[in-house]
Amino acid sequence: PLDYSIPPLHLDYSIPPLPLDYSIPPLPLDYSIPPLPLDYSTLPLDYSTQPLPLDYNKGKEVLDRKRQVLHLVTQWTTLYRDFLREDEHVKLFMKTLYRFLLDDLYEYPTLEKEQKDLQKLLRLHRRHKALSHQLSLKENGLPTRRTQRETREVLCHVYVSMDSYLSVRSLASVVAQGLLQEVAERLDVPLEELVLLAVTYPGEKLLLKPQDRLYSDSLTAVGRLHVCRKDLSEVMNPFTDNAELQQRSARMLSMNTWDVAVTLTNFDWSVFNSVHEQELVYFTFSRHASGGHTVALELLLQRCNEVQLWVMTEVLMCPTLCNRVQLIKKFIKIAAHCKAQRNLNAFFAIVMGLNTAAVSRLSQTWEVSVCLLLYDPSLNHKAYRDAFRKTKTPKIPFLPLLLKDITFIHEGNKTFLDNLVNFEKLHMIADTVRLIRHCQEDHMGGSPEVQAYVDYLHVIDNQQTLFELSHRLEPRV
Repeated sequence: PLDYSIPPLHLDYSIPPLPLDYSIPPLPLDYSIPPLPLDYSTLPLDYSTQPLPLDYNKGKEVLDRKRQVLHLVTQWTTLYRDFLREDEHVKLFMKTLYRFLLDDLYEYPTLEKEQKDLQKLLRLHRRHKALSHQLSLKENGLPTRRTQRETREVLCHVYVSMDSYLSVRSLASVVAQGLLQEVAERLDVPLEELVLLAVTYPGEKLLLKPQDRLYSDSLTAVGRLHVCRKDLSEVMNPFTDNAELQQRSARMLSMNTWDVAVTLTNFDWSVFNSVHEQELVYFTFSRHASGGHTVALELLLQRCNEVQLWVMTEVLMCPTLCNRVQLIKKFIKIAAHCKAQRNLNAFFAIVMGLNTAAVSRLSQTWEVSVCLLLYDPSLNHKAYRDAFRKTKTPKIPFLPLLLKDITFIHEGNKTFLDNLVNFEKLHMIADTVRLIRHCQEDHMGGSPEVQAYVDYLHVIDNQQTLFELSHRLEPRV
């Protein structure tokens, strides 16, 4: 372990001595120790500028240690190049290290190979930057490249009543007019009858203009988005038996369960494939200051929560017992198909929706299904873990449970022991997050009609309203 208790003892002096004839073996491609989330501006950049202690004035020994440092940095940037490419502190760290390495070549000419490897990494970064610029100029000769915010996808929650919202998958660069048009099409309401409001945390209502942007550079919404009529009345009420509510269950019952499962899986795969394993580390170690490093992970967790609420909403807004029975059977089939398609994240989201108190209490409607047995939390979710272990890749794991495992490792073990880094803890976290990389591969395709439906889920997120709907369907005896 590295001793950080003595400030002058930096990375190039702290690695244990090696035999003079030692050659550094290449690390396996999946080798990974998750680094702690660091402010890279504070890293010790004095790779070659500090005078060496007398005990370390041995040329071969110093050379081997410098090689180890460079090899570590090369492996680190090779593994996480895409994830760290936009980090300004990492850019500064790499440029400064390269400059110090050039200075060292006069005294240690045998470092030329390491210098070329590091130079190659820096060239790849510049090539990526130039390529991004060229691609951004491809259409209409645009003078500036698209920002990261403009290309990222978000799930917009557009409330159509105080308790229910429409989930709209859109780019973060969406403006008020574009979002309002999509919502109007999904609700089958004339666009000219609707307005889009942003409710801020103090409760102030802001009427959004057509070209107003809805998300900041940090992907934070301007407020809670509400669609209402121009007289500020709600577009729909979950307790009103109008034509739209009567058609909801009929529309869902008419869909093919396999198509719904495939489309749910495609949606999850499009997000899961962009999740980097480092996002789990940032989410666990620095949840309140992730700096935009956990966008894809948070989007997938948000989607999992939405699917659960969507299942509850569809069941509890189905007025007739017969249709409600068929609807629950359909959801059980969809969950089974998601499991067959190795999407355990969507499978668990559907099962959790059926297992909530508001739905599970409907004894006239259904009995507990066999598929709920996999949800059994006993013995630390042994049933799920056994099933997941037997499932071949590619597969989407149940992310909340994966994050729970990492959190237990993080909070149950100290990062530093007697001023030494606890590498055993870091290896345990690495073994867990490496699972993400092994699960990400190609997947299957889906149906346009179901795609349009799944992209715009209408859900009720107020538990009190859901319970009122539940008691309305089956009053207490």
